[in-house]
Amino acid sequence: MPNSDRISKPTSRRMSLYLRALQLQLNQGKAAISSKELGDQTGVKDAQVRKDLACFGSLGRPGVGYRIGDLHHQLRRLLGMDQTWKTVLVGAGNIGRALLAYPRFRNEGFDFVAAFDHNKKDVGKKIAGLCIQPMEELKKTVKQKHAQMGLIAVPPDAANKVAQSLVSAGVRGILNFAPIRLDLPKGIAVVNVDFTDALEQLAFEIRLSITEGKSV
Repeated sequence: MPNSDRISKPTSRRMSLYLRALQLQLNQGKAAISSKELGDQTGVKDAQVRKDLACFGSLGRPGVGYRIGDLHHQLRRLLGMDQTWKTVLVGAGNIGRALLAYPRFRNEGFDFVAAFDHNKKDVGKKIAGLCIQPMEELKKTVKQKHAQMGLIAVPPDAANKVAQSLVSAGVRGILNFAPIRLDLPKGIAVVNVDFTDALEQLAFEIRLSITEGKSV
């Protein structure tokens, strides 16, 4: 089993792509997959696939490919998906409600144990089985529930304060949906999800493809 501390972020992102593709293959009842097939399904060159997966040793066999079940198991362990992550959400607006209601999070081991919002009109409402709590209860609840992960879906001007409160309560990692950089202590894992940035990149790709089409 490779040491996850030695795996780069770009490699870990590719590992996530491989895991999603392997899950689809398992659902279809397949037993083996080649590096080319895995590359085609994830947009990664087959040479890079083989290089990434070489850290798992002899799971791949010439002429047969990778044993999907074994590789899927090893990738889940590597990415920390072989355990349950107790998670809290801050921000019960449109994005927050959609995140809580998304069933795949729980299927993948992310267990939402609490949700918070500063809006008193939302406090007390139930979303996906969770009663929205006031922000004043965040620190106590995070400690009681032993939450390790926090999702932030609040306006940009509130994001840093919320993130600092989560860290102070003991959260070790944050998924940030607010379009702002979080100023947090070293050692706290942060992943930013910026929908506007993704849409801008999509618009650029569309414009580029149209321009290239016209120039042919």
